[in-house]
Amino acid sequence: MRLTSLKCFDACGAIILAMIFPVLEAAAVTLPPPLSDGGHSLEKTLRERRSVREFRAQALRLEDIGQLAWAAQGMAARSGQRTAPSAGALYPLELYVAVANVQGLAAGVYRYEPSAHRLDAIAQGDRRRALVAAALGQRWIGEAAAVFVIAGVERRTTAKYGRRGVRYVHMEAGHAAQNLLLQATALRLGATVVGAFSDAAVEDAAALPDAAQPLYLVPVGHAR
Repeated sequence: MRLTSLKCFDACGAIILAMIFPVLEAAAVTLPPPLSDGGHSLEKTLRERRSVREFRAQALRLEDIGQLAWAAQGMAARSGQRTAPSAGALYPLELYVAVANVQGLAAGVYRYEPSAHRLDAIAQGDRRRALVAAALGQRWIGEAAAVFVIAGVERRTTAKYGRRGVRYVHMEAGHAAQNLLLQATALRLGATVVGAFSDAAVEDAAALPDAAQPLYLVPVGHAR
């Protein structure tokens, strides 16, 4: 995508998307309980993990979405600790999923709520084309059944650690993304990470709140 087109998307995207995709009052979707032992060893998962950019037009299950979300940011203990480490246990990450082809789940954007292991509906509609445009035309995003958006609320961490906290938030995004990729591999799904995108365009496409900065896109689906 040319820079001039990208600037136009940033300037006009919020208005256009608001007209096409109405924002919802949050509606909760309870996810199936996550598995604690899927029978796929960590060593085997590490060996098999590859970046996948070719997807089949096959739906994911709600169980898949729940397991992937839990792996990235789910609760791992009653004390509130999560599956990915966080500086000072401040948990600045917010996990969103742009759903397009998931059994029993309407197309739209959902925010993952770790404490309740549920999805809160944020906005309606298939956002893949908007995310492809936001990511400079990386077409495989448009083929994925779902696209996870890892966003960071930096002030949660910088309030304690100052500017150094920004680095900690970025480190944490890497932890969460790797967890998600390994879980996708264990589920025999394909996934990859995308870091080249317009922040403003992703914020519009994924209906992110003002405080949440997009850090990673992770398209997931059945590998072709």
